[in-house]
Amino acid sequence: MEKSPLKAEHICRLACYDLAGVDLRDAVLMRFQPCETILRQGMPMEYLLFVLSGKVKVCSAAANGKNLLLCYYISEGIIGDVELMTDAHIASTTISAVTEFRCIGLPYTKYADILKENLAFVNRVGRELAVKLLRSSGNSAVIALHSGEERLCAYILQTARDNVFSETLTDVARSIGASYRHMLRMLKQLCADGVLQKEARGYRVISRAALIRRAADFPME
Repeated sequence: MEKSPLKAEHICRLACYDLAGVDLRDAVLMRFQPCETILRQGMPMEYLLFVLSGKVKVCSAAANGKNLLLCYYISEGIIGDVELMTDAHIASTTISAVTEFRCIGLPYTKYADILKENLAFVNRVGRELAVKLLRSSGNSAVIALHSGEERLCAYILQTARDNVFSETLTDVARSIGASYRHMLRMLKQLCADGVLQKEARGYRVISRAALIRRAADFPME
C-alpha cells in the first residue's frame, strides 16, 4: 500500500459528499496493488475510504473459516460506511483489491464524529447504504438460485486480469460456496470444453463469450 498527499482534483472528488467545509489536511491518497488486503474483518478501522478507481472484493468470514463473497465495488462509493453509522471501530468484512485500487483515506478516529455531525453527508451515506442493502438482498437470492458452475464462471469473469485467472483456489471455493474438489472438477471441465487453459500462473480465459453464456444471468457489476 502506498500513501501520498491529496491533490486538488482529489479534494474536488470529495465535494460531492458535501465535505467542502471539512479540514482535510490529514486525508491521504492510498494505492493498493491487486490481491492486497485493504481491510481485514475483526481488525481496527484505520481509515474511512472514498473510492476513486479500481475493483475490490468484499467477503465475510464465518467461525468455521468459510468466506462468503458479498459484492464488488467499482470506482465509486464509500468503504467503512457501515462501521461509521453503527459506531463500530472494528471492520465487519474483509476487503481485498482485485485490480489496482485507488481511494482517499480519512483517518477513522479523527473524522468519525465530524462526519456524523454533517447532515448532508449522513443523508448521502444513508442513500448509499439503502442501495447496498437492496443489492445485497438481490445478490443473496441470485447466488442461492444459481449452480456452482454459473457462480464459478461469474467469479472468473469478475476477477481475471489480462485474461488470466490466478486467484487462490481455496479462497475461490469458499467464496462461491463449493467444495475444493468440486471446484477443481468444474475447472477441469471448463478446460476440456476449451473455455479455459491451464497455465503455470493460473487459468487463461480462451473464450470469454463462453464464460458469459455459462454465467447465465448472474449479475455483473
